[in-house]
Amino acid sequence: MSTLSDILEKGRSVPHHAPWPRAIADADAWTSAAQALSEGRLVLLGLWGEGSAVHMALLDEPAGTIGVLSLEGLDSAGYPSVAQLHPPALKPERAIRDLTGLEQWGLPDNRPWLDHDRWNLHYPMGKRGVPSSKTAPYAFLPAEGDGLHQIPVGPVHAGIIEPGHFRFTANGETVVRLEERLGYTHKGIEALMAGADLVRGAQLAGRTSGDSTVAYAYAFARAVEAALGFAVPPRAVSLRALMAELERLANHLGDIGTICNDAAFPLMLAHCGVLRERVLRAADAAFGHRLMRDRIAPGGVAIDLGDTGLVGLRNLLAEIRRRFPALVELYDNTASLQDRTVGTGKLRVDLAREYGAGGYVGRASGRSFDARWALRYPPYDNLIFDVPVLDDGDVNARVWIRIREVEQSLSLAEQILDQLPKGPVLTAVPFVSESREGLALVEGFRGDVLVWLRLTPEGIIERCHLRDPSWFQWPLLEAAIEGNIVADFPLCNKSFNCSYSGHDL
Repeated sequence: MSTLSDILEKGRSVPHHAPWPRAIADADAWTSAAQALSEGRLVLLGLWGEGSAVHMALLDEPAGTIGVLSLEGLDSAGYPSVAQLHPPALKPERAIRDLTGLEQWGLPDNRPWLDHDRWNLHYPMGKRGVPSSKTAPYAFLPAEGDGLHQIPVGPVHAGIIEPGHFRFTANGETVVRLEERLGYTHKGIEALMAGADLVRGAQLAGRTSGDSTVAYAYAFARAVEAALGFAVPPRAVSLRALMAELERLANHLGDIGTICNDAAFPLMLAHCGVLRERVLRAADAAFGHRLMRDRIAPGGVAIDLGDTGLVGLRNLLAEIRRRFPALVELYDNTASLQDRTVGTGKLRVDLAREYGAGGYVGRASGRSFDARWALRYPPYDNLIFDVPVLDDGDVNARVWIRIREVEQSLSLAEQILDQLPKGPVLTAVPFVSESREGLALVEGFRGDVLVWLRLTPEGIIERCHLRDPSWFQWPLLEAAIEGNIVADFPLCNKSFNCSYSGHDL
């Protein structure tokens, strides 16, 4: 049975000064990796392209090791599709076609993904100037059967959520098929990264998905530090994790409230909304920004935590500990809520594992992976916490994972404050005279955020790929809604709470 190291050894190792291996493969080694993914021996972390190359980040989950396999020197002949053996690669490969023009052999679905027939095939990350030949409207997948009808929803929705199109095929009220079409919020983050300096790169990373600005900036900074091989001050290490836990608290509290609101129980929304607002105000007082945007930078953090901010955070944690248990009891003992959430939108354990689903989506369906625990990056290697896991896979399970993670984040934040070292919070980024690559995986509130980058000898970003956990969660929402009624889709959708902006880049 091939391991990640065996697969990488089939290729040519690339020296790149990073604490993880990368190898340049041939078509056979690339196909061997796809086969290992299809057999569940490896997990797909990311798949991206550039000009004449494609890269695949792989996780050996039991060993907790990561590696990158690359195909280089590609031309119009293309390369073997990973998706023909491993379905989770389908949307990333369709995005690669849109962004680079590279073709895949045997790609099961060659419809565009991010390109809405507006780009004239002007590839931001690859070949350019090929005239467009696409004239037909987007063809949603058919479903066969008597009495079926289609319901188009979006891309513009009520409220303030981002745009995305959902095409339901239903038999009466029962959903037979759901197909999503995304890409409406594509803003060219990766193309903007190319040629940017590290300051601009950190700003762009933090704007990939607004509710995960800390997680993206955290992963970007760690990728730069891995590439250049330098460490940040211990106090900055702790403050980064503190910001990440505050971001997790704010988002989980908000999600619990809005899920209950979609189940016609707005009282929970009101109470959870108050606590979320408390977190955002405490973050603003402590770090100068409600979302803590631009506060993490390569080399450390841009602002220190003063005594006033520290007291405010301790008061915040105490308030949540005092008020949150009553809300948990209210959720657990409200029959109308349980009637809507228990058994609704079930995601099978095997699908969660096949897609490498992270965060509360994966952990509610039996996959225990948490980058903080599996990779033990500092300061989590010196903190005590549990990773809650359930296998029911329904809306209720995803709520309970959030509840347990709120409790864990409270404990982690308290430990960080208790152990906060003194000293500087930022160190200068060193200069190197050669091209470097770096990769980092950081646990955001939705799951693991991946950043891979390559720097020029002058320290300029040559290529940067950012992968949101939603890439592997959006397809699972399609599976989870099948057999449910149309009216339960908002509830299922909110329980997943995938990012449009983080996915569309």
